[in-house]
Amino acid sequence: MTQAILGAGGDIGRLLAKELRQYTDRVVLVSRHPQRVNDNDELIAADLLSAEQVDRAVAGSTVAYLVAGLKYDLRVWEKSWPVIMENVIDACVKHSVKLVFFDNIYMYDQKAVPHMTEASPLNPPSRKGKVRLAIVRMIMDAMSQRGLKALIARSADFYGPGAKNGILNVLVLDPYLKGKKASWQSDVRKIHSFTYTPDAAKATAMLGNTDSAYGQVWHLPTSPQRWTGKEFIEKAAAIRGVKPSYTLLTPFLLRLAGLFNRTIRELVEMQYQNNQDYFFDSQKFCKAFDFTPTSYEEGMREVLQHP
Repeated sequence: MTQAILGAGGDIGRLLAKELRQYTDRVVLVSRHPQRVNDNDELIAADLLSAEQVDRAVAGSTVAYLVAGLKYDLRVWEKSWPVIMENVIDACVKHSVKLVFFDNIYMYDQKAVPHMTEASPLNPPSRKGKVRLAIVRMIMDAMSQRGLKALIARSADFYGPGAKNGILNVLVLDPYLKGKKASWQSDVRKIHSFTYTPDAAKATAMLGNTDSAYGQVWHLPTSPQRWTGKEFIEKAAAIRGVKPSYTLLTPFLLRLAGLFNRTIRELVEMQYQNNQDYFFDSQKFCKAFDFTPTSYEEGMREVLQHP
């Protein structure tokens, strides 16, 4: 039974490749420049923007995991995500391959952010969120109209060992590892959930190999602890044995810095997720699979003590 990871080179793809070995000895890593994670991984160099290359990469698999991450640029998202999703759906339908899509929370209504569940209303306030909602609807339409067998595995903002794009890594953990000050966006008094990448990868593999999980949206296992930004900063500093110093990135500062850095500019429209509580409820998965998410203390200790 062959299982393919599309976008295999990212923070989740590498961990997922390891987890899939529990279910199959044939793991195919697909990216522009794939590199083996397991000794016997099959490598396929492919551009997900090419329908022909995606078709070739997916053919022969039983499950395809779409875990690609695109540059954090609205122009790239609007141009590329619909093309990638169309290519992947077409290939999965053609070859009768099940699709697991690794998703985020951008499509939820702004008022749902303080307590997000799989049933939260879909009404994104941001342009990036509208892109994410559009591609999720492509999956839903293909499931209802074209016989696609798929599931959506949704993650909160994530963090973890070696997570280059993990926002908690970028703002707090990596700076402390380098002896620098931490940062936080908008309001350190607000609660914010983070999904631990090893948990996310393990759960995504479990879902992909559970037939009854298809046809559903699943929140990936995330600690139920309700920590504020201040608590993350203080606990991380305590683990490192340093003073909990930080810079607050207010919307004004983000807009100012955004004049010189497009990635920072792209964060401005997302501040509705940081100026209110942000709690990601994963009870559905944890109950169904009897899974206990990694605590924030344990996860941060793993990142900070084993860099």
